[in-house]
Amino acid sequence: MSINKFNLNEVKGLLKQKYPQAKLLVVTKTRSITDVKKLIKLDVFLFGENRIQEAESKFSNIEKRDDLSLHLIGPLQTNKVKKALMLFDCIQTIDRIKLVNEILKYKNDIGNRTKSFYIQVNIGSEKQKSGIDTDNLLNFYNYCLKMNIQIDGLMCIPPNEVDPTPFFRKMVSLRNSINQGLKLSMGMSNDYKIALDNDSNLIRIGSHIFNR
Repeated sequence: MSINKFNLNEVKGLLKQKYPQAKLLVVTKTRSITDVKKLIKLDVFLFGENRIQEAESKFSNIEKRDDLSLHLIGPLQTNKVKKALMLFDCIQTIDRIKLVNEILKYKNDIGNRTKSFYIQVNIGSEKQKSGIDTDNLLNFYNYCLKMNIQIDGLMCIPPNEVDPTPFFRKMVSLRNSINQGLKLSMGMSNDYKIALDNDSNLIRIGSHIFNR
């Protein structure tokens, strides 16, 4: 496995020239600690991981630095909340009241690293995917605010093998209806350009910048 520097620089250049409002989050699930260190040398400092144990095994061995940020982009089980809060700068997969209540138990503990949360939206209403239903989003968002959970954005994964455009547009509409200041985390390796055209603030790319 190696890093495709051409694709990485292409994405960076696209953001700089055309989409300055957006940032690149490199997804490093299944990638080695060596890959992470190489990416840091290439001025990549924003990373996403799906699993807590895998993230801990890699990033606990990465030198601490203020400009490095690690996001959880996979589902979070309530029994792993405490560990997640100590490991990730941002958790993008808040999607149920039970999870919020568990976070509240540990949010102010010494050693906690998480300062930012995104709500994951099940934008395609798919039973097999995590995320809050769109009809319940506003009430859930307000509950998070009431509980002093810092919600900075919304995240989604649109249905596979269909045009993601209407789902991204719906995310924009949802965001604007509850808080126009929220960021949108949407777009992955196969649809990030479409997401950027639809006001994404954070694209989550993995396979596109790694050679198989």
